[in-house]
Amino acid sequence: MSVIGVGIDLVELARAKELLARFGDQALSRFLTDAERTYVESRQDPVPHFAARVAAKEAVYKALQSLPGTRGVGWREMEVSRDLHGRPSVALSGLAASAVAACGEVDIHLSLTHTHTSASAVAVLERR
Repeated sequence: MSVIGVGIDLVELARAKELLARFGDQALSRFLTDAERTYVESRQDPVPHFAARVAAKEAVYKALQSLPGTRGVGWREMEVSRDLHGRPSVALSGLAASAVAACGEVDIHLSLTHTHTSASAVAVLERR
């Protein structure tokens, strides 16, 4: 196994809150898939969960930049979810999925965290 890409991102919760207050549905529709939006809107305070997903997508995007043809990957081509134990993962579609498939068997490891002021994510692409 070998690491072929790494990405990291940090989103300030104040910025995410402002984005949601200013653009509301438009921001949610632009950044999140329907499943992600349902999850985020189900939370008592959606802001940290929205911010964590934006950070995750940006981290995954940065990790994908080690692969050819990934500059055009869009926000909704990456879907962040959690398993029964709360561990995050990302599913790819469209250009993102095609680029990864062209590289053979690749795993994407994702870690998310948030505090009362920020959310961050790290993504690692690993070739099996």
